[in-house]
Amino acid sequence: MRKRRNNELNRLEVEDYKNTGKLPCVVVLDNVRSLNNIGSVFRTSDAFRIDTIYLCGITATPPHREIHKTALGATESVNWEYFEHTEICIKKLRNDGFTIFSVEQAEQSIELHRLEIPNGGKTALIFGHEVKGVSQEIVDLSDFCIEIPQYGTKHSLNVSVCAGIVIYEVFNKYEKIS
Repeated sequence: MRKRRNNELNRLEVEDYKNTGKLPCVVVLDNVRSLNNIGSVFRTSDAFRIDTIYLCGITATPPHREIHKTALGATESVNWEYFEHTEICIKKLRNDGFTIFSVEQAEQSIELHRLEIPNGGKTALIFGHEVKGVSQEIVDLSDFCIEIPQYGTKHSLNVSVCAGIVIYEVFNKYEKIS
């Protein structure tokens, strides 16, 4: 077995990426404070062709040196938009036909592996603040909550790790539909 070289990975140029089909899926960051987490979500979103990232509330926006450190250029390839209030973003997405999923430990949440994409439609995945999670107001505006089952002594995951797991699982669900 041999590691592949970078030139063997068939990576797209930014302009080619922008013209490539995306998943009908967006990511919403609800008051995520860590610039490194924001950059990591950009990088994961690029890898799985997420359509757009919505940065809300205190979530910082590019360009920023600390975001760039972990995004490694993904802020140039992935579309993003800023909303001062997450509620306004969610209402816009709902009007645009998205099903709203908060990723949060909540009553009646759906375990991630049991998630079904409604009719292969448009989905919005909301990830919250590193300590407080997705705000209750946003959970109230959501159609569903998704939860990653956890079996250890801790009850939470880093938001960028959580986003990586959820985005990958949602990507696989769309792949099965198409």
